[in-house]
Amino acid sequence: MKKIIYLPQRTHYPKIFLFTVFCMIFISGYCQNELPAIKIKLQTVAKNLTSPVGLMAPEDGSARIFVIEQSGKIKIIKNGVVLPVPFLTVTDKLDGLNIAYSEKGLLGLAFHPEYKTNGRFFIYYSAPFGSGYDHKGILAEYKVSAINPDVADDKETIIMEIPQPESNHNGGCLVFGPDGYLYIGLGDGGGAGDKHGANGNAQDLNSLLGKILRIDVDAERPYKIPPGNPFANTNDVKKEIYAYGLRNPWRFSFDRATGKLFCADVGQNKWEEIDIIEKGKNYGWRIMEGDHCFNPESGCNSDGLIGPVSEYDHGTGISVCGGYVYRGKLFPALTGNYIFGDWSGKLFYLKQDVGKNWNRGDIIVEGRKSNDTGLKINSMGMDEAGEIYLVTQQLFGPRSKTGAIYKIVF
Repeated sequence: MKKIIYLPQRTHYPKIFLFTVFCMIFISGYCQNELPAIKIKLQTVAKNLTSPVGLMAPEDGSARIFVIEQSGKIKIIKNGVVLPVPFLTVTDKLDGLNIAYSEKGLLGLAFHPEYKTNGRFFIYYSAPFGSGYDHKGILAEYKVSAINPDVADDKETIIMEIPQPESNHNGGCLVFGPDGYLYIGLGDGGGAGDKHGANGNAQDLNSLLGKILRIDVDAERPYKIPPGNPFANTNDVKKEIYAYGLRNPWRFSFDRATGKLFCADVGQNKWEEIDIIEKGKNYGWRIMEGDHCFNPESGCNSDGLIGPVSEYDHGTGISVCGGYVYRGKLFPALTGNYIFGDWSGKLFYLKQDVGKNWNRGDIIVEGRKSNDTGLKINSMGMDEAGEIYLVTQQLFGPRSKTGAIYKIVF
């Protein structure tokens, strides 16, 4: 129940007093978002890409950035130029994308922490699958060519195959953590409302869907369960699970300084959220959407569930897109703030206050009146130097050639 504060019957109050009381009453609402807007510029890095959905940079000192195209290619931007020959092409392995809108495709890329010496990298994509499933998610390993560092060897080693009952909510984010393990984000299997199974996939510990997984790709082939995984010693559950209760984790990242894992989880009907992921924790879906009951619509049991550090409703955005804690050099005042976006084109940042709460503010591109960039933000990326990029396109579809990459500058 919301606490009600009764004021003495007086006619006039100092403005600062009224504002303080307002914040006490609505501490979970607007006052948390009263941060000044940050003004930025966008520097065009590349155009005419085909539906780009991700950008990564290996820690190999090359200053290259790698762009994932949903339709099955990974392209390199080197010295400001998109190289004409793709780094890797897996188009012929993908489930059909010849439709106006699709969440399937080539969705994830992660370079091994020792990529500079071992040349290993991992991708996640959607492949055809029968037996009543819509498709299957594939986690696969590749290696760079021994001859040309700008081209990959086409030999594939499949690490995991994950049956997907629907076409949407596929996740696909891949990130190596500071512990050296590979983290994999998977959506709840799609449809609406996570209706597969008795309690939905996200709450089912016998399903990999609706989870963030953690595996060791170094100790054994195809992989080993890290001994520190929360369910590593529990029977009758998926031991790969690191955290659960997620709807569609669309991009997560580790803060380079603190190691905290920030995750954007796309909402259903009303709420978008940012979570800080911790081992073994349950982030609520489908019981809750953000901090609000979803199934059931009211009176849900939230005991043991972890709420978001920030959320916003669909009057503010449409589909959250995870970003990065800023650790670059161009704008030191922004260091430690989490920059993220929304598919609608809006940009935000989170700043932690002295009470450890994360408050939200707008990021406004030079020349615009609001935090709406006028772009469709598919994803975000970070280079070796810690600078942040927007991965965008103008028109719908997995084969749209309107994709563009922009670097955030100040």
